[in-house]
Amino acid sequence: MLWQIVSALSVVVVAVVACSAYFYFSNKILDFALPVSDGDVRAASRNLNRRAMIRPWLFLGPALFLLFVYLVYPVVATFILSFYDRTGLQFVGLTNYKWAIGDREFRQSIFNNILWLAVVPAACTFFGLVIAVMTDRIWWGNIAKSIVFMPMAISFVGASVIWKFIYEYRGGNDVQIGLLNAIVQLFGGTPEVWISVPFWNNFFLMVILIWIQTGFAMVILSAALRGIPEETIEAAVIDGANGWQIFWRIMVPQVWGTIAVVWTTITILVLKVFDIVLTMTNGQWQTMVLANLMFDWMFRGGGDSGRSAVIAIIIMLAVTPIMIWNVRRANRELKGH
Repeated sequence: MLWQIVSALSVVVVAVVACSAYFYFSNKILDFALPVSDGDVRAASRNLNRRAMIRPWLFLGPALFLLFVYLVYPVVATFILSFYDRTGLQFVGLTNYKWAIGDREFRQSIFNNILWLAVVPAACTFFGLVIAVMTDRIWWGNIAKSIVFMPMAISFVGASVIWKFIYEYRGGNDVQIGLLNAIVQLFGGTPEVWISVPFWNNFFLMVILIWIQTGFAMVILSAALRGIPEETIEAAVIDGANGWQIFWRIMVPQVWGTIAVVWTTITILVLKVFDIVLTMTNGQWQTMVLANLMFDWMFRGGGDSGRSAVIAIIIMLAVTPIMIWNVRRANRELKGH
């Protein structure tokens, strides 16, 4: 443990020193290469303009380089790899894409992803908004918000382990230690292996992500609600609006932009959901999603680079329209202000 702490601190110190040295010496080199002398005013003015044009790129350069190495290049390489066989050596054209269209497991993964997209972002945003409104009206609201937000500090794997105990099933005459089965048994029901029930098990997995992400939605929406002018709410009360009408006709329209941001952020997260499914079911019992299927094909039978690349491309294509829409909406809001 001590060695890991020392290593982490060393990396932080070295990175900070390296960045500082880069910016210091790159600026020195720029100043040396484009000197400003009192003798030639025109040359000095020209060099100052050149410095002003080059200096921002000295700061942006490392970030752009890392962006290219870790984002642009992998995307291009994955797209090219999707046209090759399992070894990544022999060109097979559209064979992998034809396989994806005809594969039952791939279609099941698409269906499951659509199911997750339909439920999780909407549920997280709705619960987050409702909790944000309700906790603003009670004296212990900050305590309630802290409790709701707490799961955000837990990793997906850690949250899955917690919920695995909630869904736990014991066969025979063993005592049910799973909370859900204990409640079912208390009311005279029959315990079930909940995560193995086809179709419905997807919803049991979704509950985990909703539990984690509702806190995120609540915090963002709570901040947005505090930005609503009190005058509008007071005017609605004077006009005779009840709490339900104030919520839907006054509050929601004024925070609609924030709701869209929360929804799209969680949507992108859902498209990449991986850890929960891997920890809870490993894709069994018809719970496979695209990210898990891609991971599975990376190692199945020694791995298949072509098929896993196709699935990765599908995930990226699914994420891209949402990101474009989010960016365009943000630009419109900036222009509006």
